[in-house]
Amino acid sequence: MKFALVGAAGYVAPRHMKAILDTGNDLIAALDPSDSVGIIDSYFPDAHFFTEFERFDRHIDKLRRSNPGGAVSYVSICSPNYLHDAHMRFALRSGADAICEKPLVLNPWNIDGLAAIEKDTGKKVHTILQLRLHPSIIQLRDQVANETTDRKHEVDLTYITSRGRWYLRSWKGEVQKSGGIATNIGVHFYDMLQFIFGALQENVVHYASATKAAGFLEYENARVRWFLSVDYEDVPAETRSRGQRTYRSITVDGAEIEFSGGFTDLHTRSYENILSGNGFGLEENRVAIQTVSDIRNQTPIGMVGDYHPFLKTMHS
Repeated sequence: MKFALVGAAGYVAPRHMKAILDTGNDLIAALDPSDSVGIIDSYFPDAHFFTEFERFDRHIDKLRRSNPGGAVSYVSICSPNYLHDAHMRFALRSGADAICEKPLVLNPWNIDGLAAIEKDTGKKVHTILQLRLHPSIIQLRDQVANETTDRKHEVDLTYITSRGRWYLRSWKGEVQKSGGIATNIGVHFYDMLQFIFGALQENVVHYASATKAAGFLEYENARVRWFLSVDYEDVPAETRSRGQRTYRSITVDGAEIEFSGGFTDLHTRSYENILSGNGFGLEENRVAIQTVSDIRNQTPIGMVGDYHPFLKTMHS
């Protein structure tokens, strides 16, 4: 099948190119305002490339009208968060299914608008929720589902992925474009939490800034304290001493959940599921998108007791 790609210079775009190649399909057109896209040569050197949306749009439309076999079947979307909605609409109206990176949209009502266009066009939106495919996450979900007690698990989620000064100068530092830090780096974790622990019951924000945020989430089967940061100073000293700039930890009842490995082929597996009709659609995204929207629009209530070990040093 023929694919097009929007956001070819994006960080995650190579994973989509690899997934398209690994599933035996062809990328025939790509778009990005930046022309620093030499990575395409490693996957699809013959793909047509555009830096202007209007010319890309015309090319996709020409392919659709020229002959049925020339049309693009899927448009993969790796553009900045605030453009996802528009680019998915473009894909559906161009007669193609959309495959969109996280976050699917910034606001829950955008999901309703996309559902209406799906109905009008007969095409479908698919999303990359790769943590749902991770073996450790699936194992934990099955374990929770098979429990016979009504107890709630105590969960601590910490994700620190340090970024340089460029971060706040880019679109990622603008809340209107990225959705803020919880949306930009945390949305896949919120999806994972509700995937494992069931319906969301409470959502409280304790701290929020441009570079870090913390809060509390209660699910049907868990109470979760979470902390997200892009500040290098929040990376534990032991981790920094090993030359690492990222720290990720999830504990359930004090036991660490090991899922640092097993990520290599999750985009390819996501594509395989989508192409076989078993991908994740609009509704699978609703809880996570509502969660980050609520986090974004809350006024933080401040620290509550011994909230989180990382926040102790922040306020000392």
